Amino acid sequence: MRIITANLNGIRSAANKGFYGWLQKQQADVVCLQELKAQAADMTPEMLAPTGYHGNFHYAEKKGYSGVGIYSKTKPDAVIEGLGIGDIDSEGRYLECQFGNLSVVSLYLPSGSSGEERQAFKFSVMARILPHLETLANNGRDVVICGDWNIAHQEIDLKNYKGNKKNSGFLPEERAWLGDLFSRVGWIDVYRKLHPETTDECYTWWSNRGAAYEKNVGWRLDYQVATPDLAKRAFQSTIYKEERFSDHAPLIIDYQ
Repeated sequence: MRIITANLNGIRSAANKGFYGWLQKQQADVVCLQELKAQAADMTPEMLAPTGYHGNFHYAEKKGYSGVGIYSKTKPDAVIEGLGIGDIDSEGRYLECQFGNLSVVSLYLPSGSSGEERQAFKFSVMARILPHLETLANNGRDVVICGDWNIAHQEIDLKNYKGNKKNSGFLPEERAWLGDLFSRVGWIDVYRKLHPETTDECYTWWSNRGAAYEKNVGWRLDYQVATPDLAKRAFQSTIYKEERFSDHAPLIIDYQ
């Protein structure tokens, strides 16, 4: 089973950069998308359901903002759109598709980099989503949460960790929250399970400033986080960098 997660930074922009031609070659079973920056009326037939896939989406109310989606070769048994928390759901940040005993979630946590107000909202989302993540981890299902978490967990997860300790995405409180999900709640960071010491090759996001991509001054912000039994079945991962569809790179993980 191949699962891909990709922050598109605008689904229409990614489409223009060749994302759908690439997708058809990947033989993915499930593809999780974040940051659609589109509403239903903006979506082309290819965006709604690429050849061979069913599409489900959770759009943000604000135009040109946020939004998540999931493509799957198999039609889901059930689809859960949102968390039932109004101000989070209005930004289109959570979508869950269920296939038998497997749940796949596309998650887009907020960024706090634009200022104190958004950082406060990010902390609020983290606090309020935690009980749901605890429930998901203990409901007896195989679950994988794919997405842009907007947090680099460890120093090896970004190039310039020394200069970013007071910046959103690498704040001590954010890192501790993610660490708590792994250590106490029991979620497994699947990429890190497969590559416990990889540094420069692990990045999935690069700033558009200062030739960060060319210099590989990146961050690992995109994760597949799974329940233990599912994580054990992961055997291969790829971060696709040969083409750029976004300021993020797709993370591909294969499971037995």
